[in-house]
Amino acid sequence: MAEGNRFPRIALIVLDSVGIGAMPDAARYGDAGSDTLGHLLAARRTRLPRLEALGLGNIRPLTGIEPATPPLASYGKCALLSDGKDTTTGHWEMAGIILEKGFPVYPRGFPAELMREFERRIGRGTLGNVAASGTEIIKQLGEAHLRTGQPIVYTSADSVFQIAAHEAVIPLPELYRICEIARELLQGPHRVGRVIARPFIGSSAADFQRTRHRHDYAIPPPQGMLLDRLAAAGVGVYAVGKIFDIFLGRGIREHVPMQSNADGLEATLALLERVDHGLIFVNLVDFDMLYGHRNDIEGYARALEEFDRYLARIEARLKPDDLLLLTADHGCDPTTRSTDHSREYAPLLALSPRRRGTALGTRRSLADIGETIAENFQVPLHRGESFLPALATA
Repeated sequence: MAEGNRFPRIALIVLDSVGIGAMPDAARYGDAGSDTLGHLLAARRTRLPRLEALGLGNIRPLTGIEPATPPLASYGKCALLSDGKDTTTGHWEMAGIILEKGFPVYPRGFPAELMREFERRIGRGTLGNVAASGTEIIKQLGEAHLRTGQPIVYTSADSVFQIAAHEAVIPLPELYRICEIARELLQGPHRVGRVIARPFIGSSAADFQRTRHRHDYAIPPPQGMLLDRLAAAGVGVYAVGKIFDIFLGRGIREHVPMQSNADGLEATLALLERVDHGLIFVNLVDFDMLYGHRNDIEGYARALEEFDRYLARIEARLKPDDLLLLTADHGCDPTTRSTDHSREYAPLLALSPRRRGTALGTRRSLADIGETIAENFQVPLHRGESFLPALATA
C-alpha cells in the first residue's frame, strides 16, 4: 500500500460486549439465540443517529436502525475464531493471538486442593467458591464476610477467579495482594484468563454495591503480538481503560485509567486532541460490567445512546487521514436469563473522513482488525486478513 494511503493515526474503540448476533457455534457455548444488539433494540426504542449514519443498520437488519444510503463508514462483522467468549480472548484475537484451546472454566467452583493452598497462602479462609453473579453473591455472602473477614471467591461461565471484599474489611492494597497470590497460584491446568479484584462497600445486603476499584490480573500474552510489534517499530500505543490490564502494559506507551464510559470517552477526546501518530486503543467496559451482566436493558440502552452522543464529538476531532474503528469483543445479551458473556459476532465500523463507506463482509476473525492496523504501520502479523486495501479504494 502506498505511503500516502496509510493512516497516521488509528483509534480502535471496543464497545465491550456489544455483540450483533449469535455465531454458528453459539450452542456449544450455551448461547444459541443470543443477540445483544438485536434483542436490546427490539426491547427498547434506542436512538443512535450517529451509529446509524456510519452504517450500523447496513451490517444487518436492526429494529429502529435504518440502513444508511450511503453509509459514512465501511461496515461488516467479525467472527471470533478463538475458543472462548471472554474479554481476554476477544482482545487478544484483535492483537493477533488465536487461542485454539480456551481458558479453563469452573462451573462447579474451583478444586478443593486449589482452594486449600490459596487459603494457606493468604492466611484466611474463604467464602463462596461457586459460579455466581457478582452482585448476587455479594448480597448472599457479604454480611458473612463482614463478620468473618473472609474474602468471597466466585467465578462465572467465563475463565475468571474473582475475589470480592468490603473495602473497610480488606483494604484495597491487601485485596490486590491476595489477587496477586491467586494469579501466581493459578498456573498450568488452572491458568484462568483473569483474576479480578471486586471491592464493594455498604453496611448490609440491602445496600452493598461494588466500587470502581476493580482490578484485573491477566496472564502475559504471547510475544510478538500487535502491541509488541508496534512498540518495536516506534509506533505509540495509547491505552484507555482496561486495555492496560488485558495486555499487562506490554507495548503501551501511555495508559489512561477510566472510571466510567463517559470518563473513558473524555480521555479519548483528549488523546485525539494531542496525539498525532499511532494507535489509540480504548475499551468501554460499562456496557458489559454494569448492564450486560446485570440484565439491565434500560441501562444498556442509555449507555449506547450516551456513546452515540460522544461519537459525534469524536468524529469532529478526526483529522482527514485518521481511521476510527468500532467493534466489540463478545456479546452479553441483557434480555436473556443468562448473566454471562455470549458467543456472538462483533460489529465492525471503519470510518475515515476522506473515504467512502464500503461493505467489508463477515470477517473470519477479529484478528483481521489487528492485521489491518499492523499492515497500516508496516508491522505485519500474518494472523488475519487485512481489510486495509478495501479502505484504501473506498
